[in-house]
Amino acid sequence: MSKICVIGTGYVGLVTGTCFADLGNDVTCLDVDENRIGNLKKGIMPIYEPGLEELVTRNVESGRLCFTTNYAEAVKGADFAFIAVGTPSGGDGEADLQYVRSAAESIADLVNDPIVVVNKSTVPVGTGDWVTEIITKRRAGKPLDFMVVSNPEFLREGSAINDFMFPDRVVLGSSKPEPANAVAQLYEPLRCPIMVTDIRTAEMIKYASNAFLATKISFINEIANMCEEMGANVSEVSRGMGYDHRIGTHFIDAGLGWGGSCFPKDVKALAHMAVLHGTHPQLLQAVIEINRNQRRRVVLKLRKALGSLDDKVIGILGISFKPNTDDIRDAPSLEVIHLLQNEGAVIQVYDPQAMENAKKEVKRVKFCENPYQVADGADALILATEWNEFKQIDFKKIHALMRQHIILDGRNLWNPELVRSQGFKYYDIGRGTNGETE
Repeated sequence: MSKICVIGTGYVGLVTGTCFADLGNDVTCLDVDENRIGNLKKGIMPIYEPGLEELVTRNVESGRLCFTTNYAEAVKGADFAFIAVGTPSGGDGEADLQYVRSAAESIADLVNDPIVVVNKSTVPVGTGDWVTEIITKRRAGKPLDFMVVSNPEFLREGSAINDFMFPDRVVLGSSKPEPANAVAQLYEPLRCPIMVTDIRTAEMIKYASNAFLATKISFINEIANMCEEMGANVSEVSRGMGYDHRIGTHFIDAGLGWGGSCFPKDVKALAHMAVLHGTHPQLLQAVIEINRNQRRRVVLKLRKALGSLDDKVIGILGISFKPNTDDIRDAPSLEVIHLLQNEGAVIQVYDPQAMENAKKEVKRVKFCENPYQVADGADALILATEWNEFKQIDFKKIHALMRQHIILDGRNLWNPELVRSQGFKYYDIGRGTNGETE
């Protein structure tokens, strides 16, 4: 059993700390947010993640997991300190490392025993060396026996616990084998591939992975736009492509584009790093632009269908950037709402989990209690997030509630023939159903 301190209790930190505790380690999760830690001590989760509340409760009751705002208490006697703080985008797309710096400085100030510092946050290439320099300089008068290891996270919101416990791989970056081997032993119970490389390569693996996945989504959305103009069906195109094992079936579903806490900031950060180092990230810039345009196309379709959006009531089903999470960071729905409001539309919305977060960010909208309240009096309905509860929606009831009968399926969730048979003008993304009714 190892003693682990995890700094940060967001998606990455809370899941990482809880799962390490579930593997039998003694884990203290630290956060400077007193309200968040107070709620965690009461069993109140700061995020929605399937299965997380039960896992936290079990490990707190077992005594393997605890929460604190006290740095000295958290790092005392720790074998490992995982830095899992936020790295939000700066004004030019660069990663803001102020919280990483603060964590590194606190470790330098308060730790006296040998420790392995693990960068779990998504950080620019070279951050591991920078953290080493911060700690070394701050302990110039009293050297600290420490090493820094890069251990990028690959957790998907909505399936983060499963991704931790059954990872495709664990990536570790270190300048020496000993600290990497020590971290590898923490993951040994998972019986997964463990790749050990140098720190900068490990940091780049994270960015390259997310940029590639975002590229796949932008690619299929560009193909979807072509399909609309050329009379092809992008869903069938994706299926035909997916049978090729070199391409695969993941991340080639057309829709409103990518969002969330990782892809937007990571693609921007990688493009920013490329420019700083004298390379020209043409592909990354195109990936970003295609994604932005995908939201604009929704507004163009509705404007064409309705003639004008001024004073039109538009219902939005789903706010979170993907199902099974309450995270609305860079969610496609937010930009669609903003664009619609700029043209005078009246917005009413519903999401199974993200309503409270949306109320903090979205203004001048009506928050509804269910999909049918969203449809009541609406001129058009947009599916923005493909939650399971929307799959079997009662279209007959929806039709009776709406003022005009226009549906824009932003996730290609529904069967076009079924929806059209209920008397709707139905639009989707790249499947060739441009407002037809039966």
